[in-house]
Amino acid sequence: MRSIGEMARDSGLGVSALRFYDRAGVLVPAWVDPVSGYRWYEPEQLEEARVLARLRLAGMPLTDIRLVLASWSGADTGLVRKLLKAHLRRIEQGLSDARSEFSALQALLDHRENVMTSLRIATVRLSIAAPELAAALDTVRFAASTDPELPMLGGVLFDIERESLHVVATDRYRMAVAQAGVAGHDGSRVQVMVPAPLVDAMRALSDGEGPVRLCVDGGRVTLEVGDRQAAGQCLDHDFPDYRRLLPAAGGRRALVEVAAFRKALETGPVRAAEAGAPDLSVLRVEDGGMVTLCADSDDDPNRVAVNREFLLNALAAGARDRLFLELGAPTAPIAIRRPDDEGTFSILMPVRLED
Repeated sequence: MRSIGEMARDSGLGVSALRFYDRAGVLVPAWVDPVSGYRWYEPEQLEEARVLARLRLAGMPLTDIRLVLASWSGADTGLVRKLLKAHLRRIEQGLSDARSEFSALQALLDHRENVMTSLRIATVRLSIAAPELAAALDTVRFAASTDPELPMLGGVLFDIERESLHVVATDRYRMAVAQAGVAGHDGSRVQVMVPAPLVDAMRALSDGEGPVRLCVDGGRVTLEVGDRQAAGQCLDHDFPDYRRLLPAAGGRRALVEVAAFRKALETGPVRAAEAGAPDLSVLRVEDGGMVTLCADSDDDPNRVAVNREFLLNALAAGARDRLFLELGAPTAPIAIRRPDDEGTFSILMPVRLED
């Protein structure tokens, strides 16, 4: 007999997926310990689990997966072959439809005036307190993308408007926003995308106590501190409208002691990751406003799963002994905010659980 952990390791299905497919009646263990509830599988079920893993990766509907597995060991393979062919046709048709829709969207983009262009061509000169700029960059830098396929996210947005500078970074799975006050700006809105290496150079110059000078001139941005400067070309890309990505109010809020919460994350229960997937921490906000980590067997519908490494990074970037965690629905972004500065925060996208 194989334990559920051994079956997960050898089949490519995670423990949570095996539990889900057990409850769905797709791959039922040969024996369940009546005391502990632990699942055990016959050796021959390993082949079925591997078939199930392939069908799952191919996106086959659960109803068809049931029929494939029910027919897999039979002598007549006709039904299995027909189901596989039918699903392949659906995939091919879906890909054809997607290509057609994407072509239409590309045409719309080609003919739509890019209103953001005017925000990148202005000349701006202003000053910022070095500690404020340094703190803002430290807060968002971790969230900048390193994906070469998405160069438009490979830096930090400098969004200047009125007497504020907002700096924003995202890699799609997380986003961080921070702000600093500015002086000497006329109030018009200007946005530039500063590449990550230049952001790091600017941060290195912002280690003093006095003001620093920021100049944006068309596609070039310069930060000056005394006789030192960091300068370079901005990224020639538009950043997404981050204001539309901000989490809605109304989530459950909990104040956490960062040191204790970090220790709990590092040593507490972790949702076993499948091959190539990140380790997950599963969170729940209790009625008293306390955040708890859910055990792997916990099936509370209000629990929220999050990439543990991303959450630890966000806690470090928060740079406070206490931080607010805001959790909404299991599919809603998680917000990490400072109690003394709610305009500076990180958001993390939750990870969907199989069960």
